[in-house]
Amino acid sequence: MRCSTLSDFAGEPLAGTAATATAWLCLEQPGPWGRDALTESHLDPELGAELARRAAGTGVRILLIRRPGRHADDHVPATRRLYLASTKPGGSWLEQADLACPEEALELDFEALGAGRSTAFGTPVHDPLLLICTNSKRDVCCALYGRPIATALHLWECTHTGGHRFAPTGVLLPTGHLYGRIDHRLAERVVTEGILADRCRGRSCFTPRGQVAEVAVREKIGETRDVLTVVAETAHSATVRHADGREWRVSLAEQPVPPRPASCGKSPDVAIALVATAIEQRVRVHR
Repeated sequence: MRCSTLSDFAGEPLAGTAATATAWLCLEQPGPWGRDALTESHLDPELGAELARRAAGTGVRILLIRRPGRHADDHVPATRRLYLASTKPGGSWLEQADLACPEEALELDFEALGAGRSTAFGTPVHDPLLLICTNSKRDVCCALYGRPIATALHLWECTHTGGHRFAPTGVLLPTGHLYGRIDHRLAERVVTEGILADRCRGRSCFTPRGQVAEVAVREKIGETRDVLTVVAETAHSATVRHADGREWRVSLAEQPVPPRPASCGKSPDVAIALVATAIEQRVRVHR
């Protein structure tokens, strides 16, 4: 059985499993993708390695993207779509640019992007963007279950977002909320209704503790806007603040997950998940 099926059967919690990134760079690259897509695709591997080198330590995560459907790359020069996203709570933004060649991505200021500063490299995008992972060389579940959703809803396909055992997986930009076990209905809802707690793995700019806490508060109050941030953490709790000043202390605990493989082809192992056990609204005293 596929790893995503076994993870679902094991009841493995989704919250707290999102990749960590303060910003995302998504570069269009048609054709096949290898396991390490930046250096194993029709993108110049030296360019891919240089992009990875420049992103290292900045908080920027790089994805390759392609349009759904036929994936042949005829190597004919064409413009490449580039998306840039900052996940800064309350100040997230998304930009797009069309590049004459992928090497133009090297002109980007990675430090600024990782810190949430726009350098007007692209033009603002006001609608949310949902990318669906279909990187089959990383794990076949992603292509097997993700591609039908991307094709049916005309969504961009993307490379590995982490956690293929939760396939179909995707990332919602600009906020950087990752989702797992996506179906057609959920995909439609997150691009039309806002940030949903349903099957949310967490926001990439937060730690696993913060991710669990933010999702728990979002679910409790039904919040779908970019108005929550994690302001404090301890070993067993995290505090989430709303833009209107309300705060919640979320108690956290570790929970064992029944044996399941982390990806297809691997042996089952026991994992430990973080879960929210209580949510207490706190009263802030204004002086």
